[in-house]
Amino acid sequence: MTRTSLTQLEARDAFIARHIGPDAAEQQEMLSVLGYATRAALIDAIVPANIRNKADLPLGAYAQPMPENEALNKLKKIASKNKVLKSLIGQGYYNTLTPNVVLRNIFENPAWYTAYTPYQPEISQGRLEAILNFQQTITDLTGMGIANASMLDEGTAAAEAMTLIQRVSKSKSNVFYVADDVLPQTLEVVQTRAKPLEIDVKVFHPAELAAVGDCFGVLLQYPGVNGNVRDYKADVEAIKAKGAMVVAAADLLALTMLTPPGEWGADVVVGNSQRFGVPLGFGGPHAGYMATRDEFKRSMPGRLVGVTIDAQGNKAYRLALQTREQHIRREKATSNICTAQVLLAVMASMYAVYHGPKGLQQIAKRVHRLTGVLASNLKTLGYTITNDSWFDTLTVSVKNAEQLHASAHSHGVNLRVIDATHVGVSLDETTTREDIALLWTVFSHPVGGPAHGPDFDTVEAVVERSFPDALARTSAYLSHPVFNRYHSETEMLRYLRSLADKDLALDRTMIPLGSCTMKLNATSEMIPVTWPEFSTIHPFAPEAQTVGYREMISSLEEMLCAVTGYAAISLQPNAGSQGEYAGLLVIQAYHQSRGEGHRNICLIPSSAHGTNPASASMVGMQVVVTACDANGNVDLADLKAKAEQHSKNLACVMVTYPSTHGVFEEGIRELCEIVHSHGGQVYVDGANMNALVGVAAPGAFGGDVSHLNLHKTFCIPHGGGGPGVGPIGVGAHLAKFLPNQRSTGYIRDDAGIGSVSAAPYGSASILPISWMYIAMMGAEGLTAATETAILNANYIARRLSPHFPVLYAGHDGLVAHECIIDLRPLQDVTGISNEDVAKRLMDFGFHAPTMSFPVPGTLMIEPTESESKVEMDRFIDAMIAIRGEIAKVESGEFDKLDNPLKFAPHTAEVLTADVWDRKYSREVAAYPVPSLRKQKYWPPVGRADNVYGDRNLFCGCAPMSDYE
Repeated sequence: MTRTSLTQLEARDAFIARHIGPDAAEQQEMLSVLGYATRAALIDAIVPANIRNKADLPLGAYAQPMPENEALNKLKKIASKNKVLKSLIGQGYYNTLTPNVVLRNIFENPAWYTAYTPYQPEISQGRLEAILNFQQTITDLTGMGIANASMLDEGTAAAEAMTLIQRVSKSKSNVFYVADDVLPQTLEVVQTRAKPLEIDVKVFHPAELAAVGDCFGVLLQYPGVNGNVRDYKADVEAIKAKGAMVVAAADLLALTMLTPPGEWGADVVVGNSQRFGVPLGFGGPHAGYMATRDEFKRSMPGRLVGVTIDAQGNKAYRLALQTREQHIRREKATSNICTAQVLLAVMASMYAVYHGPKGLQQIAKRVHRLTGVLASNLKTLGYTITNDSWFDTLTVSVKNAEQLHASAHSHGVNLRVIDATHVGVSLDETTTREDIALLWTVFSHPVGGPAHGPDFDTVEAVVERSFPDALARTSAYLSHPVFNRYHSETEMLRYLRSLADKDLALDRTMIPLGSCTMKLNATSEMIPVTWPEFSTIHPFAPEAQTVGYREMISSLEEMLCAVTGYAAISLQPNAGSQGEYAGLLVIQAYHQSRGEGHRNICLIPSSAHGTNPASASMVGMQVVVTACDANGNVDLADLKAKAEQHSKNLACVMVTYPSTHGVFEEGIRELCEIVHSHGGQVYVDGANMNALVGVAAPGAFGGDVSHLNLHKTFCIPHGGGGPGVGPIGVGAHLAKFLPNQRSTGYIRDDAGIGSVSAAPYGSASILPISWMYIAMMGAEGLTAATETAILNANYIARRLSPHFPVLYAGHDGLVAHECIIDLRPLQDVTGISNEDVAKRLMDFGFHAPTMSFPVPGTLMIEPTESESKVEMDRFIDAMIAIRGEIAKVESGEFDKLDNPLKFAPHTAEVLTADVWDRKYSREVAAYPVPSLRKQKYWPPVGRADNVYGDRNLFCGCAPMSDYE
């Protein structure tokens, strides 16, 4: 081999070596611990031979790994095919100015984007405070009693609001009215959700609100998609007197000037926080929101951050009310939401913090004033504005809309497509006087208008508020100090740093969460997300302007098909839970197309993730639970019996592979054959795809549908609990049923289901992350990653097995990509629980593994391929040290109630207090291993009191009386 070719080879493989933690020598050390000579031999021993794939992944042009710069250059060329025009389309999406201090210190900061969902509150206080700020922003602006930690987008938030009011309403009606000026994409998502639940969605004109018939609820847009700002108060009172409830979809920036829906009778308010500093990104990700009345808080879907106290009585934040209801209610759940849009909600909250109430209103007033100036000048050109009230949107009557759009495009502007004789114009905070002048030129051309520009000074001096005086906001908002202090960049920078310092994310430590795959989110993967060619494209921009986006999306679909063995992929679902939902709707559509719409039985093993039965319930399927055996495997005899029992009505089975217990079950092919023999389809939950890529493919061993978690296996970061992407892969026979978005002209096939998210490609702007990962890893790298993930998990399991029982191992004690250690026997003897171990790990500077899932009283550990042997050994040493502390409790050397595990985590405040009355030393508490003396993370709060937090629920910033 020549020196040149060697250099090329090293460059080609460089990223693989950077992504995979252990080098070849370290992998050999781990293999020797396990008793295997090679990684391939280990995989042969773990993965059943009848599904094992030994061929290279068929990645075509992307089979060979690309060096980082080469991949970036290639993607840049693809991105450059997009045309970035000034978007004035509106329809729920706006240009916005992300404050640079937020862009650099949150959006581009791994301390924020690599953090996990804050289920361990003691090491998540920074992001919990930021989410609380988001909740306060929403409750203040909407005038409601409580808001959750974010929704996936506006469309799905409206659909969730529909089902929320249906279950809390006293009405027996199944009718839900939607105003005809609701965002078209929202209406379509609502219709998709309503159909399987047999909710009758009826569309009406807002002027006829008081006259609508019997119903359980109504959805209104405020302001409407065409710009109208309507006074709904009297009509809302009228329909509520009939027993109906009201959902309002509201624009947050407009609410700084308009009377909030909570003050005119809305029961739920939903919307999108995108225009609070979050880029357009071709439709996502953005943080939707939901706010409601305080009495409905226990019925509200999604996550909720609340205030509690810690062990020392100090204020602490935590997730309240166990709002992930799908884990508790399962097939009786009304929502399958398992994630939020935390990173984007944090950005939106910090936009509000940075600008404060005065700054937000200044932005809103300027947008509104410029809209008035534009309206006045369009009228001088002879145009008719069809909406007589507005905040930022005008609907203009024109003779030839196609001609006007052509004129706009030639001047670098996109207007909203409505019909042949109307166009829409929506202004935003980026709009300038120059833009108004440009629009003058655009609109002047078709009518032969005067050559001179628009009259700014005269018009701007006399332009008045263009909505009814009764709708002018008088109530205060964002009065808490957090929204009124950090307006200089210095103060804001320090505030963001102080929050990040409170948290543990991947930039500090391994996060060994089973089932959640916290792996490297490489910088080269993240860079393209902020490119203007990706970040500033409107989701409803003309196809001619989105060539690059669609090329990237198409190639990513091909990559994912090659990896999964499926024939087609839809990237529309913007979370794993939404992928499950979409996959089941596709199965339903398939059965209906064959005249078998009666098939409604969904078999689900008892070990399944709670979203599985929740999703089945949401599409109207009946869940039948099948048993698992003593080793955690699906009991095939029980599954076969139930498949036979329900043969005529069997729709599908939902099975996770490898299993939720972290084992490659030998009978997966047989399971697929059983279900297929009874006319059912096989849904393979792709949550554990990180153990399959390159070694087995669900589409090849019998799966018909799978959702993937791009925020797990394919490197999109977790962002503190979102964003995520949950695309579905399907066999060829199901491809024509993949989601459309008919309201915006995105139609894959006429047979396809309706849209499941508000944008045709879901969270499109973060798809380059997964594209870059696959391109830089290539076929060889992807397979190596999977094999190393399995090697790392088995190394940890083998090292810990002398100290803790490992549940559900396969033959030779081998596991898949994660392992479960059982604390129950030790708890029975010592009283030390898995929670005590989780909290004690914080004193060692580690995030805890997954607690009590899928088995109560256990910890599920997943190291991923990205963790080095040094870091894994550090974690193993911590666990062994903790086992030693438990042994001291067993022997009586440590008191059963007064020991370092029961009082963990230990804050600096506690350890430096004048009084130390514990029965163990400060040194044992703070420095259980010597290495912590050199580098130590100090938890900002002691153990959070969950019971106190739920009994004294408070989900906003501290009351103003606390500051007086």
